[in-house]
Amino acid sequence: SLFQALHQLYYDPNIENKNLAQKWLMQAQVSPQAWHFSWLLLNMDKVPEIQYFGASALHIKISRYWNDIPADQYETLKSQLFTHITRFASGSKIVLTRLCVALASLALSMMPEAWPCAVADMVRMFQAEDSNVDGRARCLALLELLTVLPEEFQTSRLPQYRKGQVRSVLAQECGSVFPLLEQLLQQQDSPGFIKQKVLKCFSSWVQLEIPLMDCENLIQAAFTSLQDPELFDTAVEAVVNAISQPDAQRYVNTLLKLIPPVLGLQEQLRQAVQSGDMETSHGICRIAVALGENHSRALLDQVEHWQSFLALVNMIMFCTGIPGHYPVNETTSSLTLTFWYTLQDDILSFEPDKQAVYQQVYRPVYFQLVDVLLHKAQFPSDEEYGFWSSDEKEQFRIYRVDISDTLMYVYEMLGAELLSSLYDKLGRLLTNTEQPSTWQHTEALLYGFQSIAETIDVNYSDVVPGLIGLIPRISISNVQLADTVMFTIGALSEWLADHPVMINNVLPLVLQALGNPELSISSVSTLKKICRECKYDLPPYAANIVAVSQEVLMKQIHKTSQCMWLMQALGFLLSALQVEEILKNLHSLITPYIQQLEKLADETPNPSNKLAIIHILGLLSNLFTTLDISHHDDDHESTEVKKLPVQQGPNPVVVVLQQVFQLIQKVLSKWLNDAQVVESVCAIFEKSVKTLLDDFAPMVPQLCEMLGQMYSTIPQASAIDLTRQLVHIFAHEPAHFPPIKALFLLVTSVTLTLFQQGPRDHPDIVDSFMQLLAQALKRKPDLFLCSNLDVKAVFQCGVLSLKFPEAPTVKASCGFFTELLPRCGEIAPVGQVVHENGKVLLQAVLEGVGGQASRSLMDHFAEILFALNKHCFSYLSIWIKEAMQQDGFPSARVSPEQKETFSQQILRERVNKRRVKEMVKEFTLLCRGLHGTEYTADY
Repeated sequence: SLFQALHQLYYDPNIENKNLAQKWLMQAQVSPQAWHFSWLLLNMDKVPEIQYFGASALHIKISRYWNDIPADQYETLKSQLFTHITRFASGSKIVLTRLCVALASLALSMMPEAWPCAVADMVRMFQAEDSNVDGRARCLALLELLTVLPEEFQTSRLPQYRKGQVRSVLAQECGSVFPLLEQLLQQQDSPGFIKQKVLKCFSSWVQLEIPLMDCENLIQAAFTSLQDPELFDTAVEAVVNAISQPDAQRYVNTLLKLIPPVLGLQEQLRQAVQSGDMETSHGICRIAVALGENHSRALLDQVEHWQSFLALVNMIMFCTGIPGHYPVNETTSSLTLTFWYTLQDDILSFEPDKQAVYQQVYRPVYFQLVDVLLHKAQFPSDEEYGFWSSDEKEQFRIYRVDISDTLMYVYEMLGAELLSSLYDKLGRLLTNTEQPSTWQHTEALLYGFQSIAETIDVNYSDVVPGLIGLIPRISISNVQLADTVMFTIGALSEWLADHPVMINNVLPLVLQALGNPELSISSVSTLKKICRECKYDLPPYAANIVAVSQEVLMKQIHKTSQCMWLMQALGFLLSALQVEEILKNLHSLITPYIQQLEKLADETPNPSNKLAIIHILGLLSNLFTTLDISHHDDDHESTEVKKLPVQQGPNPVVVVLQQVFQLIQKVLSKWLNDAQVVESVCAIFEKSVKTLLDDFAPMVPQLCEMLGQMYSTIPQASAIDLTRQLVHIFAHEPAHFPPIKALFLLVTSVTLTLFQQGPRDHPDIVDSFMQLLAQALKRKPDLFLCSNLDVKAVFQCGVLSLKFPEAPTVKASCGFFTELLPRCGEIAPVGQVVHENGKVLLQAVLEGVGGQASRSLMDHFAEILFALNKHCFSYLSIWIKEAMQQDGFPSARVSPEQKETFSQQILRERVNKRRVKEMVKEFTLLCRGLHGTEYTADY
């Protein structure tokens, strides 16, 4: 029974029973009997949990099943709810709230016709003398009801036109609420908990877009309440909510009146900062920022009041620069950063004359902001930082990134003068022998420089040469400073490419840092940037860079991912050398690894030598990713590209690959069972093919042969992906394509066999196979004309794949059909198979739309329907009719009329793919019973 289920839900330790009880109770709540049992559960002799369930059931019935309630029962329902609310006024708080929410829902559904002055009635009902219930309890119940009313409105499921209607009725009714709230706040004898409730109630009402001037008295009263520590938090919420509502900017006079009381909080703010009261300083800062950030444009427009707005800006500046280190001694400064973006945008959006006036006032403010931000970005003393938790360090790191983004933004306002001022400060700091500076100060200034140089083209700045000259003078005493020096050099790598004489100033620092494991990320990423941007100017330094890199690689100083980046850096570096130089360097660089690999290939497979093999293969892949002597990636450079003479003879990468090919085959033969090793081998060739393009041709025959043997023995997805890459790059090269064609046919026939044995355990293989077929159709559709390609079997595999539970696999299968269907006309075997089996495909697509497939895939299914309609229209019109005639297909939830409408919509739309996607979304919601529910809101 009901009580038993409730008992299970609240008191049974067994989670299974709890879940069953919850399921049963959810159904009970929406059943027709709910009307009857809800009132019984609300009897005063029941425990609160049971009463709560009764009140919830009432709310659900009223809010979701309003249309089931006959109009002649509205009044009874209303008076019963009033009676119960009065009864619970001094009873359980959670039950009282639920009953208030139910009455609020009733009021929203009845307004304005069936219950014209709902809010005024509520106030009157509770103000009437009722000797049984004490006045304070009645007052609290009324405040609870008035607080939940706007909240219930925000979450209600009223149709759009009703929402607008009810909102304006409520906004008018604030005339019955606000005077009562003002009176309660101003009464001397009102206890704290009543005032608290009043402020919460006001907070709730301002979100209904009530004109700001109607809120003026209550906002002023809330300002007064900020002096009372017990009411402080609630008063802050009330003021911030009132100021932040979007509609408020229309009431400029009221906004101007709010500036003095906000400025009046400065004394309280200073005291809070002095006494370390973070809550109070945080709250006051939120109020100042709410006024400044939401209304800077409106307030800047009032030119004659510029001084009072500037005073507010300075108050916010104080909050930005609040003493102490974020996030340990303060959490306030981060709230202010967006304000500075907004203010700058607003100033720069004025017409030139007004902008010039404001630039004059605010440029000095923004220069001061830069100083404040760089001060806040400083690291604490080493000793203090040692005590920070890793979470605090991470928050500080993110905070510094936010400061960096702000500085970059401010550059737009201050321009080159900003770089000059940073440079001057840094110069004074580093050359001042009287007062040695702290490393924290130097680091913050460099960090500011790096923040700007990372995203803004500093090629035109006259201070960069000076900065590059200063960098070697920095005495690097700790890791954070060293990191920032590295990242600053990295940020200037494009500038170095245009001023190669300066490379020697900083390169030694980078190479020295490579040997320090603590600087691993910053030094390796900086070297990679320099090698990428300046490769044509690095040949004189190449021997040195290679030697240092080899040394740190052999000493295993860096973690795996940094070793991979270092190899990419060397790839860029070698690309600019002469072929014989490249081969010489490759030889010395790779030989130690090849020797290790030869040793490993002879060992019996075990977990530790597996890691070593994958590491070595990864190093080779990363080296070959960037080693590109044909300069495919240089097209983005200026017209006067420093091209080297075209190389004769085979590509160095191909030479190396041919030398190690047998060794790689040997490794493979032992590790064919291991997907990760196979993937690492394929990655070497995949990266090389992508970089070398046609230069890779000499490798094609032996690679295709090896892939074929691999895949026939143990099919792995990575082998298919590499085959796809080869099809993509060599599709239009008749000389090199025959071995690739043979490989494609082999992979297809092996995979078809796999489908016969049961492909469910290999969603990754099926996914890659579908992508391979789509690529073949896109680049080389005549592969489907081969007599030994079983197009029908391939088609059936595609249909099977559409029913996989793995979304990526289904997406790949949709991609295959989206490429296949447009080929119906030009490739006879494809046309024939589609015309004979297309109905099965349609059936599978409709099953997916009907609820079998994840909703995230609906766009992909829509693409297939669109392609069917465009390329097989006469067939589709017959198939869809037959499919939709099946009972309960594709879902028992859709009626024959809805199915007919959907079919007609689809058949009519042959031009606009987006429309088809919308139709499919709509229909899938109907099929899933989700149409018009809150689930569709985010859809």
